[in-house]
Amino acid sequence: MESGAGKHWTEEEVKALLSVWSEKNIRKQLHGTLRNKGIFIYIAKRLQELGVCRDWKQCRAKYKNLKYEYRTVKYAHNSGDVTKTMKFFHDLDAILRYGPVTQLAAEENGRCSATETQLNTSPTTERTQ
Repeated sequence: MESGAGKHWTEEEVKALLSVWSEKNIRKQLHGTLRNKGIFIYIAKRLQELGVCRDWKQCRAKYKNLKYEYRTVKYAHNSGDVTKTMKFFHDLDAILRYGPVTQLAAEENGRCSATETQLNTSPTTERTQ
């Protein structure tokens, strides 16, 4: 499948991007990093392994667009407007809701929640997500 600069992302391509983006080390590197070309080169290579042919600029543009759309929908929901939706909102919410990678605490229902303080933790801290 050939994907040029002007081609729309397919649902499968977006899902592949989200799966790479959801990895702990990727989230950690992307959070708060302004000069992130190297990270997106790595993401593009990972996507190629998954059969998605996109360059790093396309990956970065899609990342930024998805984040913008997510924040727009999230703000609307917080303002009481539940009519605004997007296709991958729940996937993005799982990736973006905590911002930085923080120490996780298990809750009764089996889910994990981030603690309020950001900690310098070992790589084994976030195995549950």
